[in-house]
Amino acid sequence: MPLDTNIFYFLNSLAGKSRAFDILVIFLSQYLQYLLGVLFLIFLYFLQKGKREKICIFLTTIFSIIISRLFITGLIRLFHHRPRPFAFNNVHQLIFPNGYSFPSGHSAFFFAMAAAIFLFNKKMGIIFFAGAILMNVSRIIAGAHYPSDIMAGAIIGIFSAFLAGFLVKRLEEKND
Repeated sequence: MPLDTNIFYFLNSLAGKSRAFDILVIFLSQYLQYLLGVLFLIFLYFLQKGKREKICIFLTTIFSIIISRLFITGLIRLFHHRPRPFAFNNVHQLIFPNGYSFPSGHSAFFFAMAAAIFLFNKKMGIIFFAGAILMNVSRIIAGAHYPSDIMAGAIIGIFSAFLAGFLVKRLEEKND
């Protein structure tokens, strides 16, 4: 069995043993995303920087999310149709997403957000990376993704953040 599948089965085997743990996994995989969105807005609001830098952080984050989630992930899913693990395997399924599995859209979105924030504020970026990791590992435990889905999404998200950061910096230099 491939390493990807072995890791999936190991992590997914953690589900279904404890109701409290399953509730935590469901929360992390389904609802942590909303807390991260609110935390991002709070971070921007209380950031001790000027309006211009706040706009740069916001634009870099939004552009990186759009590039990673809508363009790259969407393009890959047009040509590569990987079914979710629960489609053909006997797994502990805690959540019921639809669509294709590869690459993970949640992973692309939240790793793009984390990397974009990291470009401007290392401490907050690490907090967002921790949130993205927790969310996406929980999606493996919940039976929604293979580890390679998450890794591909993370790579796409991080790449997109650096690309967006470069583009926003060029745009800002052009406007000076």
